[in-house]
Amino acid sequence: MTNDTMTKGMSRIDGRLKVTGAARYSAEFTPAGMVYAVLVGSTITKGTIRSIDTKAAEKAPGVLAVITHINSPKIAGYQVEPGKQEPAKGTYKLFYNNKILFNGQPIAVVIANTFERAQYAASLVKAQYNAETYQTKLADNTAKAFAPEGDGKKTRGIADAWKTAPVKLEQEYIIPSESHSPMELHAIIAKWDAPDKLTVWTKTQGVQDTQDGIANIFKLPKANIQVNSKFVGGAFGSALQVWPHEVAAILAAQVVKRPVKLVLGRADMFTSVGYRPNTWQKIGIGATTDGKLVGITHEAAGQTSTYEDFNEDPVGVSRSTYACPNVNTVYKISPLDIGSPTWMRGPGEATGAFALESALDELAYALNIDPIELRIINNAETDPDSGKPFSSKYLKEAYKLGADSIGWSDRKAKPASLSKNGWLVGYGMGVGMFGAYRDKASAKAIMMANGTLIIQTAVSDIGPGTGTAMVTIASDIMGIPADRIRFDMGDSSLPQAPSQGGSSTTATVGSAVYQACTDLKESFQKLIGNGGTDKPDYVEVLKKNDLPKLEVTAAVSGGPEMEKYAMYSWSVHFIKVLVHPATGVVKVDKAVCVADSGHIVSPKTARSQIVGGAIGGIGMALMEEVIIDHRYGRLVNNSFADYHLPVNADIPQIEALFVNKPDPYLNPMGAKGMGEIALIGMAAAVANAVFNATGKRIRELPITPDKLVGMEDLLES
Repeated sequence: MTNDTMTKGMSRIDGRLKVTGAARYSAEFTPAGMVYAVLVGSTITKGTIRSIDTKAAEKAPGVLAVITHINSPKIAGYQVEPGKQEPAKGTYKLFYNNKILFNGQPIAVVIANTFERAQYAASLVKAQYNAETYQTKLADNTAKAFAPEGDGKKTRGIADAWKTAPVKLEQEYIIPSESHSPMELHAIIAKWDAPDKLTVWTKTQGVQDTQDGIANIFKLPKANIQVNSKFVGGAFGSALQVWPHEVAAILAAQVVKRPVKLVLGRADMFTSVGYRPNTWQKIGIGATTDGKLVGITHEAAGQTSTYEDFNEDPVGVSRSTYACPNVNTVYKISPLDIGSPTWMRGPGEATGAFALESALDELAYALNIDPIELRIINNAETDPDSGKPFSSKYLKEAYKLGADSIGWSDRKAKPASLSKNGWLVGYGMGVGMFGAYRDKASAKAIMMANGTLIIQTAVSDIGPGTGTAMVTIASDIMGIPADRIRFDMGDSSLPQAPSQGGSSTTATVGSAVYQACTDLKESFQKLIGNGGTDKPDYVEVLKKNDLPKLEVTAAVSGGPEMEKYAMYSWSVHFIKVLVHPATGVVKVDKAVCVADSGHIVSPKTARSQIVGGAIGGIGMALMEEVIIDHRYGRLVNNSFADYHLPVNADIPQIEALFVNKPDPYLNPMGAKGMGEIALIGMAAAVANAVFNATGKRIRELPITPDKLVGMEDLLES
């Protein structure tokens, strides 16, 4: 599918609302009597609170309450049953005791009648601590690493078989911590409608999962909690759970008996809603002289908090991406005195692919084989890990599409041998893979007497254009224009839908919409009574039967095929870079991203997904790095001024291409996910292109100019 074809798809159904400011995000609702809350964070990294002085804050103008661990009402879900021991690990418990587990940990929340007054009063809260020795540096603590539950060492074939290969190498690869950094700050408005009844407007990737989380924490009936999240301004994994600031707002609203709004500051976004963990990896890889892989050993150690074990399994990609008889992987996590990491776009696979795809590129040079050819030689025809056939896989077609578009034939096999206008030129590529999933979901389809079709499901839309895709599916099945369809979502009272994450929304919720519309159409045929298959005149049928509307609800889940096949989405990223030999500045001149993600339901928004992921991958490769001053255990670049992200000047020409062949088993639309594969493999593609341009292999991200500076002699040679 070409870019020309992609422009012919439906435009976003919520596009006008967003660009005109009519779309209301979670912080933009104003229930009557609303007041404001601001968190106070710890200024030490580990220890205990010796004392906390809130008197000045409490006396400040407009302050309604200051809550700390001393006066906080007990949160029911945090309490340990009599006779039972406190669990050694678990999620962080807000205001539970006087322990400090990470720098910036909330130690108080101030509630006032204006935001400015709450912010000022928060600055008046003073704490005295008993500080303890802390550890925040992964490199100094890998000896403490342990295998998370259910993981550890896995072996297929012979362990360390790569060492016996005729051509082999072993290298280490490092990615730093990365912040989600969405444009929209995390925000919540909490309103108690009764002592046991709650309404919240909050930034979440899943209103019903948030409903479950709040019910578990506060021990409320799930039916008594209404969660709303109509629009989400980016999340990338940061809104997949209930975070302490949400608990704080709900608690504050309970104390002051008024609706409370709490919006995190930008600095808090770096410590309060997770991040991609700093991870060290080592890969040993070997092949025969004709390029056939003999063995892969992939080890990794990532950081987690002391109170929670976060496991993203970055080594899994080495078990499933390529045909290799002997693969062994080891994954461990190191507990540090930091907040917990969480899922970030392409979780685990994005981290692991940087190491695997870089190592494979290094092997290609050692073998003197084209990197694409090496991957084709080792293309897996069945899933190497499970032995199951793939439900669909068109990766070879993706290689050709991308290579032709980037001009791969212009690439030089010898590094640092191509230049243009004083810049070194290089080409690189990397592969991404991610499971193609389908969960349970329900949808309601309502045809109104005026000809309006209403589709309802509780799914959230964090930006990929979910509503547009669902309307496209409904329009195709019902045979009515998209402008006659209304899509309701982001409301926990609507039919069941999972969180938006793991690239499964279109496959999951789309299947429910597909089935609901199919059932609705059949209901109309039954009313007609002629058993026909032509599209009925819905308005006329309702009028003849004296019905104000006709509605159906459909619930779907994956069938037995889900167990018979290995289901994955695939991507290939091609990159052309320009590197300035004197300064080390890297410019991505062109990016071509090819997705094998089944049938493309919504072409315009699919392209947007791929471009967005590519930009994220460029940031991962060249810019993004959360920096901690380990002398204090404190972040030093927790702002948009200091945490570098790609801006318009950094974004190259990006071409999004699609194989666009349906998967016959995953869902009735033939669609597979693409949100994760849009980023997975991109960082390695950039790093591989930089090596091709310069001959310098950068194995620790980001690839900043200081790691490349001083190559003037390459142009002369």
